[in-house]
Amino acid sequence: MIEVNNLYKRFEEKEVLKGISTVFEDGKTNLIIGQSGSGKTVLMKNLVGLFEPTSGQILYDGRDFVQMSKKEKVLMRREMGMIFQAAALFDSLTVLENVMFPLDMFSNMTLRERQQRAMYCLDRVNLVGAENKYPGEISGGMQKRVAIARAIALNPKYLFCDEPNSGLDPKTSLVIDELLHSITHEFNMTTIINTHDMNSVMGIGENIIFIYEGHKEWQGVSGEIMNSTNKRLTDFIFASDLLKEMREAVTGGKK
Repeated sequence: MIEVNNLYKRFEEKEVLKGISTVFEDGKTNLIIGQSGSGKTVLMKNLVGLFEPTSGQILYDGRDFVQMSKKEKVLMRREMGMIFQAAALFDSLTVLENVMFPLDMFSNMTLRERQQRAMYCLDRVNLVGAENKYPGEISGGMQKRVAIARAIALNPKYLFCDEPNSGLDPKTSLVIDELLHSITHEFNMTTIINTHDMNSVMGIGENIIFIYEGHKEWQGVSGEIMNSTNKRLTDFIFASDLLKEMREAVTGGKK
């Protein structure tokens, strides 16, 4: 579990995060949503230590990440897996070598053990048979699955995903969503997904945090969104005519 208590982040005169307090739960897909510029990316970067908060707490199972020394933060990051908006694979390495990379860097496994662990992770994302290919030889959806395999190679307790469906077609996005959801439950990870994808929100949103102008505006689950009375949330979620029609079908046209 990750607890955020009264988190502020300021860049010179601009305050981007304004006292956010929330909890990201174990074994659930926790989604951060909000308009561009709302602060959700800054929030995630604070969570993983790419930014230092101006004030506030970030507690990893009771451990205050903000107060840790540099050495302690390096050790803490070994408990984190990260999936970037672009898959961020190494073009010069094979699929197998990409998945083995964090194992080569941070584990004490033998070469055979690292290969076996990497192949297990590739099997988990249905990519056995692609291990000897290079990133340029596989599709964008397959690259994202390689990135997921690499992110879980060290068996992390916490998984961070920045727009994992960016650039993917709707069908492939569903595959990625289902994969992230299933491995979250399988490994009991605290998974945090920064997304604009409303299909993800409605499909796997087990704990959703809506950020508006640096504040936590709303928190709940996907099943509560359709009936929400929070105008800022509904304006964001039902921006498209299709989603407005879906809401009217569920609510009978009531607002």
